[in-house]
Amino acid sequence: MSSEIAQSNEYQSFRSSVSQRKVSIEKYNENELEGSNGGVFVDEDESKEWKVYDAGPRSVKCPLICFPPASGTADVFFRQILALTAVGYRVISVEYPTYWKIVEFCEGFRRLIDHLQLDKVHLFGASLGGFLAQKFAEYTYRSPRVASLILCNSFYDTTIFNQTNSAPTFWMMPSLVLKKMVMGNFDKGPVDPSICDSIDFLVEKLDGLTQAELASRLTLNCMNCYVEPQKIQQIPITIMDVFDDCALSHSRAHLKSGGNFPYLSRCDEVDIFIKIHLQPFDNKKYSAKEYVKAEED
Repeated sequence: MSSEIAQSNEYQSFRSSVSQRKVSIEKYNENELEGSNGGVFVDEDESKEWKVYDAGPRSVKCPLICFPPASGTADVFFRQILALTAVGYRVISVEYPTYWKIVEFCEGFRRLIDHLQLDKVHLFGASLGGFLAQKFAEYTYRSPRVASLILCNSFYDTTIFNQTNSAPTFWMMPSLVLKKMVMGNFDKGPVDPSICDSIDFLVEKLDGLTQAELASRLTLNCMNCYVEPQKIQQIPITIMDVFDDCALSHSRAHLKSGGNFPYLSRCDEVDIFIKIHLQPFDNKKYSAKEYVKAEED
């Protein structure tokens, strides 16, 4: 049975008005990609297929791009897409294919935004998505491609999960085991209806992921890795968290409640924080919003 959110008129309106695109990114040459440790990482697939929801004015070349959590798909941000595009922003939500190493993901995403003919982008990442957003900003710091970051319930060091030793074995684990690992982090006990609905929706999305998709995401989530803060310290960052502790402290946006998925359960508050974050860029080179000419006196 579908979740309440999946059956809602709002979600059905989104699915009927915003089409999903599939963008294949060609395999890179093994000589093109080197990790920070000097090793060369090779992608065995001929191409990687990204799933993309792209809404809002195509004239905007520095849109807001949303990265879902390990358990989510690109449509978990449908409420942000509907609300923000209604006031002129271009919002793109992406669903990443199977990447087993951070550097592979970063290079794949760089090629995706090149394919979309985007210069710089604003990134909104939730949980794993926030970590990947930080790593991409770090990966491109010499030739910056990230205009700003919004990090929701995210982290900066994977060792907090205490799974770095077992991460290399995730690829061989059954889907059921992997799903139990993810669901173990969901809210337990009594929660308000909106948080409960958001959990049901993410569980539904989790069930739709293949074993390889889920295993690769958990590998990226738990492999021994951390963000080098000196490489992203010049980037405007907003931390959006329902807890008191934050990974970074450039700008804080605290939500009193909202669970693991406040962009679903507290979407109005999240949308306000996103607008506040993006507002300084309005009508400037790296605006995520369509240019609005000032009225003449």
